[in-house]
Amino acid sequence: MISAVFRSLAALLALLAAAPAWAEWYEASSDHFAIYADDKEADLRKFAENLERYHSAMAFLTGQTVEKPSPSNRVTIFVVGDQRDMRALTGGNRYVGGFYIPRAGGSRAFVQDIRNTKGYPHFSTIVMLHEYAHHFLISSSRFPMPRWWNEGAAEFFAAATFKDDGSLLIGRAAQHRGAELAYADPVHVRELLDPALYEKERSKGYDAFYGKSWLLYHYLIFSKERAGQLTQYERDLFSGMAPLAAGEAAFGDLDTLERDLGNYLRGGRFMMLPLPAAKLSTGSPVTLRKLPAGEAAMMPVVIRSQRGVNDAQAAELLAEARAIAAKYPDDPGVLAALAEAEYDAGNDAEAIAAADKAITADPSRTNAYVQKGYALFRQAADADDRKTAFAAAMKPFEALNALENDHPLPLIY
Repeated sequence: MISAVFRSLAALLALLAAAPAWAEWYEASSDHFAIYADDKEADLRKFAENLERYHSAMAFLTGQTVEKPSPSNRVTIFVVGDQRDMRALTGGNRYVGGFYIPRAGGSRAFVQDIRNTKGYPHFSTIVMLHEYAHHFLISSSRFPMPRWWNEGAAEFFAAATFKDDGSLLIGRAAQHRGAELAYADPVHVRELLDPALYEKERSKGYDAFYGKSWLLYHYLIFSKERAGQLTQYERDLFSGMAPLAAGEAAFGDLDTLERDLGNYLRGGRFMMLPLPAAKLSTGSPVTLRKLPAGEAAMMPVVIRSQRGVNDAQAAELLAEARAIAAKYPDDPGVLAALAEAEYDAGNDAEAIAAADKAITADPSRTNAYVQKGYALFRQAADADDRKTAFAAAMKPFEALNALENDHPLPLIY
């Protein structure tokens, strides 16, 4: 009797292990983000709302307003799984917690499993917040920022805590940089301000650039004694002053600044900015869509395609995409992904055919228009009448633009 129970239990466990990991994929759509995750609805909705609050907090604190993007130009986030899945996606790099790819046609971010933690955020969330801070700051400024400022500001905003009451703490001590500041090769503030000096002094070893950039930015934001110096530094840079000269003009003696930063770090008490829920907004209500079986099965292919592939990887993915499409020949999400896989493998006619089928089945599939346009442009390069061919290649993008202007609801990737 006992052995029969164990046999039944083993069979059940085997069945669960064989169950597809894509059974509960969802798409969360908000004003600034489209998120794809194999996760619980409630966790995904909370994650999307927190990201919108984070965007709102950055707009409030910087005084900058980023125009609401069109649906296809939102940041698309793929939740890829655990650390092992992230390592596979990055080609074996075990130090990457997540990454971001800026693109004119919609930036992409790849993160580990959603963790809506209380208190200090999980490192994978910090990576997402850090990269979105870059996205926001680049989108809201007409001038390039010095690297230390860019990274320091991203670290400053990424150390955020989301409270259950909808409020947000920004500018917490960057605990994830503590070991770096303590044990990595030190970076003098002069090296932060002078990129040429930094490149000259640096080895290929592990250094404290990110941690020191965060420390300098945090100190200049909160120090009463140095109030206004960061604004002066920015103004001098934008007027054309050399980086090091701008730093010396704004901050004074840099050895003194270095000592002040050391004292600030050793003091161990860091201010932060609490933002009440009333100051923040989640924008339009987050909408959730459960992916049908075919589209869910295709998500591992979509993630790797969006990560970027070489010729060998494109051929491998195409075989997977075609196998899934054979099982779900009428699923528009599957067909749109197949169009991308065909295009990546160099099969323009097949990409156009798959895209057309996807658009016919569901005209809101934005990626189908994009992949069809890409394939037509590649064909146009070898056309006899290139002017006519290039004009035809613009049609899918024109159709997508018109659709986004007229569509009252979020479009589907």
